[in-house]
Amino acid sequence: NKNSGNDDVIKPRPDNEKVDLGGATVEVTDDKEALRLSPSEVHVEPVHAEDMPKSHLHLHHAEKPEEIFDCTIIGGGTTGLFAAFYAGMREMSVKIIDSLGELGGQVSALYPEKNIYDVGGFPIIRGRDLVAGCVEQGLQFGPTVCLSEKVEHLRHETDGTYTLISQKNEHRTKTVIIAAGVGAFAPRQLPSTPEFDSSSLGDLVGKQVFYFVKDQEQFRDKNLLIVGGGDSALDWALHLESVAREITLIHRRDKWRAHEDTVKKVLSSSVKVRTFTEVCQVDRCASGFKQVTIMQNKTGDKSTLDVNAMILCLGFIANIGSIKDWGVVIEDGGVLVDAGTMNTSLPGVFAVGDVARYPGKMNLIATGFAEAAAAANQAKHFIDPQSKVFPGHSSEK
Repeated sequence: NKNSGNDDVIKPRPDNEKVDLGGATVEVTDDKEALRLSPSEVHVEPVHAEDMPKSHLHLHHAEKPEEIFDCTIIGGGTTGLFAAFYAGMREMSVKIIDSLGELGGQVSALYPEKNIYDVGGFPIIRGRDLVAGCVEQGLQFGPTVCLSEKVEHLRHETDGTYTLISQKNEHRTKTVIIAAGVGAFAPRQLPSTPEFDSSSLGDLVGKQVFYFVKDQEQFRDKNLLIVGGGDSALDWALHLESVAREITLIHRRDKWRAHEDTVKKVLSSSVKVRTFTEVCQVDRCASGFKQVTIMQNKTGDKSTLDVNAMILCLGFIANIGSIKDWGVVIEDGGVLVDAGTMNTSLPGVFAVGDVARYPGKMNLIATGFAEAAAAANQAKHFIDPQSKVFPGHSSEK
């Protein structure tokens, strides 16, 4: 899955779960300290996408606090936005709540500049462009949108409705669609060594050390080191080949988690590839760093690279946070659902996208779209049992 930021991940502690999200291994943890210590917590980082449509966006302060919505969607990523579109097409009143400062979810936060290859109808599409299209589609029926707001509690009321409680507001709703992705997630740091404390690079994040690429021009004419063996690492090596002065890609072994075709392209490119190689020291200077010491982990031989920028693609730590306390069944770090209806163990509460778990699940954007449509249709039938679950094709309307 070339849209999931497939990254090689350092082996997690035995007591933590590992979940494969479309080929990307994510460590799911209940340890909030693990997220707190990470240098860049994505779930609180505002996303500023200048080309996202702003029309039809109903601000939270314009609604009546006591209003009960037909469907509230937790998560404004691509899957959540498609759920909003489909629920709107079923003539439900819809609210979207997202903890980020902009719509777009993980695609906006992780890889707005990356090319995505596995969305139907688009042989290739840039992440930012996919988000812009999903936002335009998702907002066309005028849902209420609440941004920078994290839902912390879900309360089942005696009348069968739900109240969602965030740090800012209480939201009343008849049904809930959880489209929260992997939850709060943060990138893994370089492992520390006896000679090198990786946390010392914290002040260089966004300047010379990067976990995500939002502006390729930051690497113009730079000597760039990319660390990792998954799709993110290799994709960025190819995308930035014509931008950076020189690119070195190192991986701690010779087995790749990237697509075979991508590996072939990188190995035949101008990118200098070194396997069984790890960073063992970053040589700091007054302005940051100009050299990085790498080690061949089979021989212990060390050498230095003239480097003035690094992209670290080492995987993620994820935590679905308070969702696990809402009364839904948790499995493999996500929410267990019925594969046909996307129902959770709570009536009228559905889960879709990367947060949903069922046998045979594939974490693709395309899969999330189908799940979102199923959940929206089931939500409509839940609040109005006389309505059909499947209303027919949109082309018939």
